[in-house]
Amino acid sequence: MTAIRSRTRMSSRATARHAMPSGVATRFDDIEMADIWVMYKEDYTEDLRNFLVEKYLHLVRYNAERIYQRLPDEVDIEDLMSAGLFGLMDAISAFDTARGVKFETYCAPRIRGAILDELRSMDWVPRLVRHRTSKVEAARQQIEMAVGRKATDDEISEKLEVDQDEFIKYKRDSSAVSVTSITRKCFQSDGSRELREIDVIRDNSQVAPVKVIQRNDLKDLMTKGLTRAERLIVILYYYEGMTMKEIGTTLDLSESRVSQMHSSILARLKAQMQHRMRELEPMK
Repeated sequence: MTAIRSRTRMSSRATARHAMPSGVATRFDDIEMADIWVMYKEDYTEDLRNFLVEKYLHLVRYNAERIYQRLPDEVDIEDLMSAGLFGLMDAISAFDTARGVKFETYCAPRIRGAILDELRSMDWVPRLVRHRTSKVEAARQQIEMAVGRKATDDEISEKLEVDQDEFIKYKRDSSAVSVTSITRKCFQSDGSRELREIDVIRDNSQVAPVKVIQRNDLKDLMTKGLTRAERLIVILYYYEGMTMKEIGTTLDLSESRVSQMHSSILARLKAQMQHRMRELEPMK
């Protein structure tokens, strides 16, 4: 389905580029537009259609740019213009000169409608969800501006004039997860290069190599001079997350004996670390 949409956009862009063949403009430039429309309706030709598309193509760009200003960065304005071009061609085909309406006035809603239809087809969230989201957000802003504090759920539901069960549906829909592109611009950096989401997003599955080395060095320092059983108690309890009972089962010791050994180890380590605090201080 994505491939079909991609081919459609490529085709529409190609149509926009080749909508005005060389030499067509000069052939009709000296003819009044009213006469052009009469000629087009009486004797349809590709040249006339291309001339009209080229004549009013600026309206597609104008409407696409106005809509594009309110959209995220990852939306391509060329996609909007491609959709708007279909709206322009539909308007040219359906325009009736007998109604006495200027074509510019008639085609603008068609172009905007085609662009908005394309945006809706790209949106994975249903229109009802978007409508409920805007209603909840508008009610929240009105309440907060009036009372000067954060609006409560009861106040929002009262503002929307819905019962509690219905408001729960509104709230669930208004908190729908949105999709964003990791290549969209995050914020402007000090340099000439723009930072994207992928540049600043944190990957919690990755561990910094320096922290791994520091953690291993600290483990070796803490367990140095301990017996095998004492080393296992420290490693299993602090590094493996095992309980005293589980450690006792592993080492064939009672839980109380493991707890006693653990307290003894901590007391000895505390005494050792007091003499080695300078080694643990960060380097300047």
